[in-house]
Amino acid sequence: MYVDTHCHLDHHRGMSTAAQVERARAADVSLMVTVGTDMASSTQAVHTAALHDDVVAVVGIHPNDAMEATPAVLDVIDRLAGDDHVVGIGETGMDFYRDSTTPAQQEAAFRAHIDIARQHDKALVIHCRDAWPETLGVLADHGAPDRVVMHCFSGDLDVVDACIEHGWSMSFAGNVTFKNAEDLRVAAAAVPGDLLLTETDSPFLTPHPHRGTPNEPAMVGLVLQQLARVQGVDADELAVQVLANARRAFGLAAPSTQAKAS
Repeated sequence: MYVDTHCHLDHHRGMSTAAQVERARAADVSLMVTVGTDMASSTQAVHTAALHDDVVAVVGIHPNDAMEATPAVLDVIDRLAGDDHVVGIGETGMDFYRDSTTPAQQEAAFRAHIDIARQHDKALVIHCRDAWPETLGVLADHGAPDRVVMHCFSGDLDVVDACIEHGWSMSFAGNVTFKNAEDLRVAAAAVPGDLLLTETDSPFLTPHPHRGTPNEPAMVGLVLQQLARVQGVDADELAVQVLANARRAFGLAAPSTQAKAS
């Protein structure tokens, strides 16, 4: 019943996509959202999703690559957004932890992604690092689409409150299990159950106790179990809730109607 709402299946250098999917299925992961970070990986994400019934895709340009979000590239993302296997646009947003792109480049790309998500009625998948005032400011000014997912949530209680006010989903990754992540666990404990999501961000942010090895969707259960502890709820019940949340956040139909090419 587990769900990985954000992974990069095509970024894993030590394991094939097929192997990751097989291992995830064996670990009771029923849904994986594979995410592109540029034009090439977004195209590959759609191809991967078409091959596996339990994988869907998100397409977009990462804010650290925002300089690549030219009109021609954004046209490709817009075209990919119309594919039936695509459920979200991103990951997009603002990242001031690194300086590979300017704030102006990131904001322009962010606004363009918002427009694509709205035009195609797709979820907007947001990456934010050290830039919460700016990220929330763009959403307030430009207007968010109906469904927003805060990927790898890193905000404080004030950001949690802002997300609750707008009904935005908050997705937690393996770093919520890190020993030095008590502030993040405090934030996770404050998230309403119906806005909570789980992810791996694999192959990055491998959860404890497997830090130091590449992450994979099969490990998302460790994230779920940590969230169940901080929320004080049964892990199996939370898994059912999170799966329902993911289907709603990404506009997914019931599994029996998700027919795909194979």
